Amino acid sequence: MTWLTAEEALERLGTKPQTLYANVSRGRIRARPDAADSRRSLYHSEDVARLAKRHAGRRKAEAIAAETIDWGEPVLPTAISTIADGRLYYRGREAVALSERATFEEVAALLWESPAAICPPIELPAREPSRISGAFVLLARKAAADLPALGRAPAALKSEAGQVLATVAAALAPSQIDLPLHERLAQSWDRPEAAEPIRRALVLAAEHELNVSAFAARVTASSGASLAAATLSGLSTLTGPRHGGAWQGAVRLMDLSREIGAREAIRTMLATEGVVRAFGHKLYPDGDPRAAAIMRSFEMPKLYAEIAALGAELLGEPANIDFALAAMAGHFDLPDDAPLVIFALSRTAGWLAHAIEQVTSGTMIRPRARYVGPSPEAL
Repeated sequence: MTWLTAEEALERLGTKPQTLYANVSRGRIRARPDAADSRRSLYHSEDVARLAKRHAGRRKAEAIAAETIDWGEPVLPTAISTIADGRLYYRGREAVALSERATFEEVAALLWESPAAICPPIELPAREPSRISGAFVLLARKAAADLPALGRAPAALKSEAGQVLATVAAALAPSQIDLPLHERLAQSWDRPEAAEPIRRALVLAAEHELNVSAFAARVTASSGASLAAATLSGLSTLTGPRHGGAWQGAVRLMDLSREIGAREAIRTMLATEGVVRAFGHKLYPDGDPRAAAIMRSFEMPKLYAEIAALGAELLGEPANIDFALAAMAGHFDLPDDAPLVIFALSRTAGWLAHAIEQVTSGTMIRPRARYVGPSPEAL
């Protein structure tokens, strides 16, 4: 039987003295007085080795989990969408190819594995300051009234998904006429000529694997909350400047380009913000195919085309979907928040697909935290 000094045990464990003493008091490590010095203790080497191995495995698992959450490896199984070889696929079908002809409603039905996704007009109960705020209000009311999603058949959830999408559409694409959503949205802005590019954008932004808003929707759904509540979580997350609000970076870049020129504008944004969010995407090293497909559907305004070319030259990154939506809004003279409205309406289909998939999986998302505060023994 081998015994270690405190110094040797601490080196092998990689912990503080108080942790060593706590393990002794809890019976995890056997200890005995040191015959050479009664003021000191010796620690059983096999007990120390067992705990050291356990802690090493835990640290490795923690490191992997932390890296996974931050743009890492896949963390949840899904059959909804994937990104492979620089292309986006919805249930095995390439999104860019779907965007050539499919309507947004057809894509929603595909994502939900439902026969149809019908979004009849719903009369708004009151006028809100903006379309996005209206969507928040309607979703909150529906979330408070709807049944929990847990314990309900997939067919019932898919039917309710259509009602949630119709609720969001009532706020974001208000209309009393029963038309496809891309036409409703274009007519609500009095820009019927924008309907076809809007259709393409709605299809291409409908779903994007486990992005932050989809993850938020899944976490909410995993608790058993209603589909409307899960969608509300997704919408809340989308409004962040590093997600659905990233198009504002493209607008700022445009405004600055009009003042000081495109080249200086890019230089200034790099110097002040450290990034130009309108370019590049970590999941598409060779360029965002969604952006390219959207920008092919209309004639790029001259300044946007200049910035796109300069961005690719100076940054080494092509324009992304945030830039494409801002360019489309600029070309058709759509309202300032049009990119976010399009993004929110479109992504609702994906949030609902993730919510349904999460609920039917029967699992709850509950990661553990890696505590980095004061040692509990010191409190």
